[in-house]
Amino acid sequence: MPSSGSATSASTEPVTDDRLVVGRVAKAHGIRGEVVVEPLTDHPSRFAIGATLLGPEGMLTVRAARPHQQRLLVLFEEIPDRNAAELLRGAELTIDAADAAPLPEGRYYAHQLDGLEVRANDGSHLGMFKRVVGSPAHDLWAVGTPAGREVLVPAVTPILVEVDLDAGIIWLDPPEGLFP
Repeated sequence: MPSSGSATSASTEPVTDDRLVVGRVAKAHGIRGEVVVEPLTDHPSRFAIGATLLGPEGMLTVRAARPHQQRLLVLFEEIPDRNAAELLRGAELTIDAADAAPLPEGRYYAHQLDGLEVRANDGSHLGMFKRVVGSPAHDLWAVGTPAGREVLVPAVTPILVEVDLDAGIIWLDPPEGLFP
């Protein structure tokens, strides 16, 4: 059984092998080569002028970035026009995982939680952690159950009791009916 603790949350930066995804290109914008980027990071400095990100064809250097309808309009040095920008549609923009900002105690990158066992306070096995689902109010943690279902668990106190990375267990106190 876990010790009592406060709720934890995961950073919104997804991981791919040894890289963290910090943004996804939605589409081209205008004729100058700007792209609409959905930021997937808690650190806006990832898109500061001069910042470098890895795209599908190599490194991209931010020439300009500005807010646009809950997203960013980003202009990269290496993207000269709309035709080149169109080729980035759907691309993930990543950084080296070693460049990830340290998180405060009680917060985790989603990749740190991948594959952790999820248990109830009584010790019963609920499933395995799958992914973080962002929502306006708070993160939801997807748990794959032994029956093959996916349960979305609000990552809030008092439901989320503890994350024990050393033991590989996430401890929950789920409300009745959340898990079948």
